[in-house]
Amino acid sequence: MSDLSKIAALFAERKIGHALPQGLYNDPDVFDFDMKAIYGQSWILIGFECELPKAGATLAMHIGAWPIVIVRARDGGLRAYHNSCRHRGAQICKTGHGSSARLVCPYHKWTYELTGELVSAPRMAEDFVQADHGLTPIAIEVLEGTVYVCLSDNPPCFDEFRKQAGPLLAPHDFANAKLAHESVLVEQANWKLVMENGRECYHCLTGHPELSASFPTGTTAYFDYEDKAELDAYHARMAALNLPVGPVEGDWWQAMRFPLNAGFVTMSSDGKPLVAKTQGRVGDGVIGSMRWALEPHTFCHALGDFTFMFSALPVGPNETHVTAKWYVNKDAVEGVDYTVDNLIEIWTKTNIQDRDLAENNQKGVNSLGYKPGPYSPEAEILVLRFIDWYCAKAQVYLDAHA
Repeated sequence: MSDLSKIAALFAERKIGHALPQGLYNDPDVFDFDMKAIYGQSWILIGFECELPKAGATLAMHIGAWPIVIVRARDGGLRAYHNSCRHRGAQICKTGHGSSARLVCPYHKWTYELTGELVSAPRMAEDFVQADHGLTPIAIEVLEGTVYVCLSDNPPCFDEFRKQAGPLLAPHDFANAKLAHESVLVEQANWKLVMENGRECYHCLTGHPELSASFPTGTTAYFDYEDKAELDAYHARMAALNLPVGPVEGDWWQAMRFPLNAGFVTMSSDGKPLVAKTQGRVGDGVIGSMRWALEPHTFCHALGDFTFMFSALPVGPNETHVTAKWYVNKDAVEGVDYTVDNLIEIWTKTNIQDRDLAENNQKGVNSLGYKPGPYSPEAEILVLRFIDWYCAKAQVYLDAHA
């Protein structure tokens, strides 16, 4: 049986409304499939454009085993490339943030312009055509200061996401933010278990006591509130601030604004702002949270004083790296307007708690006695949405390669 036939058989075992068959959570062949069929075919949020503030700024990272680099060109635009030299394939830019007038491979000093053209390749043959060896580009989109890449030559349409989600993102002025802190958490769990955990708050009251103080864990479905009068009052306040609420959604994305628990201005331990300067055109900052999420890997919360980004990128069948980023107003001064320790406290605790839950989930899924159980149609509706999307996306790839 071919690898794709084996994987197709696993998907055929899946019972609608239930968790996935065991092999889809721990089989090495499935991991390779997921990278090609899911992460290789989807838009990935890599961060905010404020992380690349001037010409020559670079952000290099990996999507699975694949190194990529995003560059701010001299014309002010962003470009994305496979971070692989066209000579013998060496990684050109070191992982992380950097800056360079040109991109120079550390191996043999092949040198590329910020727009990707090869400008120097020492000691090559006389018939060597320099113009044929520029960096390989990657699809890139910028939406209201947020940056997305797709490794596919035929990326999913971005237009509807831009049209519908853009108005919700715009008031937060992400282009004039700054990255206040970044962390990476290694989780010994399959990426789908990490994301299933991140798509529900069924576990939040007992699993995240700190986050639950501010987060409306008692809502049903997709932030549906029982107190309609309170929700109507919130919507009226948002309308007065010209802040769209949503919800809006597409096949692979969703966005909406929702209120926090009473007495909480932001996601903090005591409800008080963590940053003295508000972020964007948000009035006094008492705006709840604007959450947007993309399949397969991310969710973000934009509050009145900071924005939190969560991104899960697979590394192996049972290993996922979770990157967390916190953004604040670019004029906010560390030690004056905020402290990093306070800013990151709640979500760092939450991420560590989620890591422990996902790793424990993986251990149980690996059991000989594992049998996929049903999702709660009320508490796990976003998990079911994610899994349905994953299965449909995988089927498209399977059909195309049958």
